[in-house]
Amino acid sequence: MKIITFAVPCFNSADYMEKCVYSLLPLGDDIEIVLVDDGSTKDDTAEICDRLVAEHPGVIRAIHQENAGHGGAVNAGLEAAEGLYFKVVDSDDWLDDEAMATIMAFICSQRSVAEPVDLVISNYVYEKVYEGKSISMGYRNVFPENEVFTWDDIGHFHLSQYLLMHSVIYRTELLRNIGLKLPHHCFYVDNIFVYVPLAQVKSMVYFDVDAYRYFIGREDQSVNEKVMLSRIDQQLRITKVMIDAVDLDTIENKKLQHYLYNYLSMMMCICTVFLRMEDTPENERKRREIWEYLREANPHSYKQLRKTFLNMTTNLPTALGRHVALRGYRVAQRIFKFN
Repeated sequence: MKIITFAVPCFNSADYMEKCVYSLLPLGDDIEIVLVDDGSTKDDTAEICDRLVAEHPGVIRAIHQENAGHGGAVNAGLEAAEGLYFKVVDSDDWLDDEAMATIMAFICSQRSVAEPVDLVISNYVYEKVYEGKSISMGYRNVFPENEVFTWDDIGHFHLSQYLLMHSVIYRTELLRNIGLKLPHHCFYVDNIFVYVPLAQVKSMVYFDVDAYRYFIGREDQSVNEKVMLSRIDQQLRITKVMIDAVDLDTIENKKLQHYLYNYLSMMMCICTVFLRMEDTPENERKRREIWEYLREANPHSYKQLRKTFLNMTTNLPTALGRHVALRGYRVAQRIFKFN
């Protein structure tokens, strides 16, 4: 068995995908890299995938499929995965081989363990290449370091500190056992990936190393503010999936429940703020509808989330309330350096 599968969704990625792949190859011969060509048509992504397979047989495999979006590409990679662990690496990002050496040594040790750890966590780095800035995002205040732990052992997450797809490596069978399937043709599916499986995670380990390098700067990136505005319906769709997928009232561990409440609260806040950026009757209808969706699905969660400071302030009625919501967003944007 391979110790880890790196799934690399590729869509018209010819300009940068090789940098990503070459950052993975030094991690050993007992890894596998699954390149998922997600219906690329504008460049030679498909040809590059096949060339890399020919150059590195037994390590790299390629899947060519009709376009299904990022979620569909992750699904294809998970379905094909033969590794004990599974990690998604987007084709414009890369991994640091020195940081990964620590993680790979641990993952190798899990091959001979009766019950391998469910989740491996590390830091990620915002690589704002065009600004010449690198911003490391870690969890040393939250998790014990270099030891196996459970949700009972975690500390407190700071405001705006969450697990992202970049920071997690799951045990492959855990994802398969819960039947994880991400929506096709929809952005922001990474939120589902780092939310839905957590209720099934029993054991974790954290390494305080900057393993994942997250490229920020392209105008067409899904986290670009203008792009997010244009895709608000997809943000709403993902949030509804998360509401339906996890009944927060059934989460027995209070620390995990608190974290998931905060994560869903953040998603609701994002929906609210972006819908209020454009002051239209349609957006106001959608804002009311997403909150009503939560209320009908889980009245208790609705009450809990609606009374949080962020969601109270961003949902204040009238033009003044809208101004407060947008002003608060801009302040948070400057403090936390997102988008």
